[in-house]
Amino acid sequence: MKTTPISAYETTKGMIYFPRMLDKIRKHARGELREDFIENLGKGFDERCAAFLRVPYDALVTKTLEGGSDEEVLDWCFATGRELSELDIAIWNDYLRKRGQNDPAAEIVARRKAESGLADRDEIQTMVEYFEYDEGRKS
Repeated sequence: MKTTPISAYETTKGMIYFPRMLDKIRKHARGELREDFIENLGKGFDERCAAFLRVPYDALVTKTLEGGSDEEVLDWCFATGRELSELDIAIWNDYLRKRGQNDPAAEIVARRKAESGLADRDEIQTMVEYFEYDEGRKS
């Protein structure tokens, strides 16, 4: 059965989105990721998260598929790219939680909401909130 990834609000070592990215990688490898997610693998927030960690996305995919927990893969990212401080993680989390709210991504949020029949949902202001509604975790 094809499914959506886990929530972007899930954390690994306090860092949001990272578990979602790994979940998408693993589900895609098993043929379980919903088709509409495949085209954007390694793009958007995936690309930004890997860049923030300073690891190539393709190398992250390889490491993830070799096995290990999310924590082990994140530790590999810290060793291969850069170690994130508590402040770095707070900056990442704040960026991700607010992306689409009064910034250049706002038009993407509006377009996605319209495409999903959620245009009238004013409470959806960010991309991460959009994911929650679009993927059925909130209604």
